[in-house]
Amino acid sequence: MTEQHDLVDKVMAELPAWLPAQRWFGGKDRPVTAVRPLRTSVLSAADPVLLHLVVEVEQPDRREPYQLLVTDVVENYDATTEPELTGRLLDLIAGNASVDGLAFAHEPGVELQSGLRGRTITSEQSNTSLVFGSQYILKLFRKLTHGENPDLVLQRALHEVGCEHIAQPLGSITGSLEGLPTTVGMLQQFLPDAVDGWAMATTSVRDLMAEGDLHADEVGGDFAGEAQRLGHAVATVHGDLERALGTQHADAEDIDRTIRAMVTRLDSVVEAVPELRPFVPALRAAFEQARDTPGAIAIQHIHGDLHLGQVLRTVQGWLLIDFEGEPGAPIAERTSLRSPLRDVAGMLRSFDYAAHQLLVGRPEDHQLTVRALEWSRRNRAAFTEGYAEAAASSVGDPRERGYLLRAFELDKAVYEVAYEHANRPEWLTVPLSSIARITGEGAR
Repeated sequence: MTEQHDLVDKVMAELPAWLPAQRWFGGKDRPVTAVRPLRTSVLSAADPVLLHLVVEVEQPDRREPYQLLVTDVVENYDATTEPELTGRLLDLIAGNASVDGLAFAHEPGVELQSGLRGRTITSEQSNTSLVFGSQYILKLFRKLTHGENPDLVLQRALHEVGCEHIAQPLGSITGSLEGLPTTVGMLQQFLPDAVDGWAMATTSVRDLMAEGDLHADEVGGDFAGEAQRLGHAVATVHGDLERALGTQHADAEDIDRTIRAMVTRLDSVVEAVPELRPFVPALRAAFEQARDTPGAIAIQHIHGDLHLGQVLRTVQGWLLIDFEGEPGAPIAERTSLRSPLRDVAGMLRSFDYAAHQLLVGRPEDHQLTVRALEWSRRNRAAFTEGYAEAAASSVGDPRERGYLLRAFELDKAVYEVAYEHANRPEWLTVPLSSIARITGEGAR
């Protein structure tokens, strides 16, 4: 036990410098001033030791809990890089084990194969995912929140109503945070042949850029058919969420709260990003115009952070993944009822990003810029067409809610301005040019 205490002490001393270098760490915008251990669970006391740590990371104006898997067999102590050790997690889930304050459980009726090694997916960002063989994928939620994670809650609900556009949930790991249960990990079916939507879309854009004299519908890698099928899948998932968890109609107070949140975000971002200031009057007008949306506005549980990187194309069709919402948003916001148009707007923004990402950092080329805009418009139109074909009656055709959809898209673009300014300044032109174009065009 003394050696375990020594290991924890060594890890705690390294964390202030180590954490900001991790892709999944959400506090890169400010220094780490302190890290405190909140809970230590011993998952394996044998050599090599495997510990689960929950730590509180202190930064200016924030304190947030994160989880770590720790061992003494690697220089940086990160056990997620050790396949033999991470295999222990799957074995515990398969056995419905309880270990030192952590509850490991498989879903009812699920039988899991144990003894598999876990390899880390290097592209994961806000969390860490481990793949076991070709069967399972375990997501470890790095930043913890009180209660069940919405990713687990929503995918369980979707599975119960037979949703065909998610991977089957297979198990979970639950711990505690300040005396309250909290989701630590989520096990799902792994689909080894799946391709993520961002990779498919950007490949289509590259094909177009390589044939600069052709239009988007003339290039072999035209994506519009997939975009339409994706819209159909997203609308179906929204309908399944409505069936599983119900829906409500937003009242005047809900609408006012939504618009005030948009304006508050705008005011905050423009203070940090002066390049946004010329667009403030048009943005405010667009947000206020959303009040004029005709008919009742349905609100329900939604994905909350939908973009091309959150969808997978399999031989059976499109799947949606990662239902936990924006990682940086408060848990109350991520679990609240919201308009499905937020998800539609998020995907529309993602099409715009896919179209323009190859132009970032390159000399201005009018022909390529025109082609990128053409690709974006073509696939945005195909996506909304597919969504309209499958939309439940409470959601309807998003094109008939032009003012509200435009407001959600602009609000997302303002969020992107803040993100790019803090993380990728060279990308700032992407959301800014979109804001200029959308406010200039008006509601579509």
